[in-house]
Amino acid sequence: MSDLREEDMLPMIAPSRTIGLDAPLRWLKLGWQDFKSIPKLSLGYGLVMLIIALLIAWVAWKAQSLVVAIALTGGFFFIGPALAIGLYSMSRQLDSGVKPMLMRCIREGRKNMGNELVLSLMFLIVFLLWARAASMVHIFFPSFGNATFSDLAQFLGIGTIVGAIFAAVVFCVGAFSIPMLMDRTVDAVTAVLSSIAAVLKNKFTMAVWGLVIIGSVLLGIVTGFIGLVVILPVIGHATWHAYQEVIDASAWERNPGVGPSV
Repeated sequence: MSDLREEDMLPMIAPSRTIGLDAPLRWLKLGWQDFKSIPKLSLGYGLVMLIIALLIAWVAWKAQSLVVAIALTGGFFFIGPALAIGLYSMSRQLDSGVKPMLMRCIREGRKNMGNELVLSLMFLIVFLLWARAASMVHIFFPSFGNATFSDLAQFLGIGTIVGAIFAAVVFCVGAFSIPMLMDRTVDAVTAVLSSIAAVLKNKFTMAVWGLVIIGSVLLGIVTGFIGLVVILPVIGHATWHAYQEVIDASAWERNPGVGPSV
């Protein structure tokens, strides 16, 4: 068996560490430190995400449909992990002791582009399935003329359950997979399975982290979307530190670009 290549001997799932309930707060603090270290780059990224959020809000307003608004807002949550890859790269560069640069972020993002596209396609498929499910839930939406509190509660309850199921799937898949793909020469299947296994191993802490992300984004929306300019970059930087703390990806070669392999 000595003729086996090294990559053939790698495990299918990266080991994950057990973390405490205080971890989300620690990740936020580290994310905030990264934001303060590179405010211009982080704010620039936040502005791009703000523009995307405003476009979503504009489309929902033009459609004049609550269902469309809910679907588009859910889509923003779904594509968030893929959009944040530049923020992961910035934090990676800071950890390696080099000055983060936009072009370096682009180069790093291209290192494992094929697998990143596979994962993005997976997110897109889940979003389309969720959008289809949301349209089916629309049959429970009460007519404005005859709507009762019970009818509205039933619609919101069913919609929340359906949305929560899809959100949980996306969260498990995307919690650590994209940072791992950007950081290591690993395939999409291994990154996804590693992310799911790590989330399930730390389900309570990761549930808190998920609620922190949702609450933060909702806070940004309540502030007229302006708060997203800061909130989303901080969450993105924090997600990188979450990956670093939870996933042991040392068995895979580090993607070249910055600093020595760790």
